[in-house]
Amino acid sequence: MKTKLFFLISLLLMLLLAACGGSAAEPTPIGDATAGKAKYESTCIACHGVDGKGMPNLGKDLTASEFVQTTTDLDLVTFIAQGRPPGDAANTTGIDMPPKGGNPALTEEDIKNIVAYIRTLHVP
Repeated sequence: MKTKLFFLISLLLMLLLAACGGSAAEPTPIGDATAGKAKYESTCIACHGVDGKGMPNLGKDLTASEFVQTTTDLDLVTFIAQGRPPGDAANTTGIDMPPKGGNPALTEEDIKNIVAYIRTLHVP
């Protein structure tokens, strides 16, 4: 009897999961990707390019970046706000990424929006 009950409950849970998509819900975007695209285009595009694939000898490819893929949204916000100087051991280009991409007028909300936009550039 216990085995049948366990099987029935397991089956019911699997059906419920399947009805909900079968996996955990996608995380809520940290910002507005549309607004982020506009800020990206006015701040980040010079080094990371129109398509996010990076400019030679300037910015990294954001579309396939393991760093971008494995870093949380909030950590990316912090990273962009702080930048990465050429002397940083993790800087693989030797090129300065200034705080806020060199745009001191960027707000935290602007950076969150940029992160939301960058997430749309990912190429699996």
